[in-house]
Amino acid sequence: QVQLVESGGGSVQSGGSLRLSCVVSGFMYRRYCMGWFRQAPGKEREGVIAISSDGSRRYVGSVKGRFTISLDNAKKTLFLQMNNLKPEDTAMYYCAADMRTCSGSWKSVTEYNDWGQGAQVTVSS
Repeated sequence: QVQLVESGGGSVQSGGSLRLSCVVSGFMYRRYCMGWFRQAPGKEREGVIAISSDGSRRYVGSVKGRFTISLDNAKKTLFLQMNNLKPEDTAMYYCAADMRTCSGSWKSVTEYNDWGQGAQVTVSS
C-alpha cells in the first residue's frame, strides 16, 4: 500500500490555472492506474482524468483540452495541470492509485485502493 499526499489547491478566477501535485510515499506500483477525482458539495465523487502504466490516458469530456495529467516517476509525483478553469470545476480534488492498469471502469471509486486527503480548488466567476 502507498500513501498519497496532494498539494497545490487554491482559489482562482474563471479562466485561470492551477497545478495539483500528488506525492507517492512508499513503493510505486509496477503496474498502475493513477487518477484524479473531484467531489463538489452535495455531489458524488467523480473520476476526471487518469494515467496508466501502459501509457494510456483517460479523461472525461468536460476537461478535454483543459486538464492534463502527468507522472514524474523519478519524483514519484502525479500532477494535474488545470487550465481555463471554470466555476463548475470547483470541488475537492483527490488523487487515487490502483495496482492494475486502467480499465473501462477507471472512473469508478471502487477501482482504486489508495487515496489522498484531498485539495480544495475554488473557481470564481
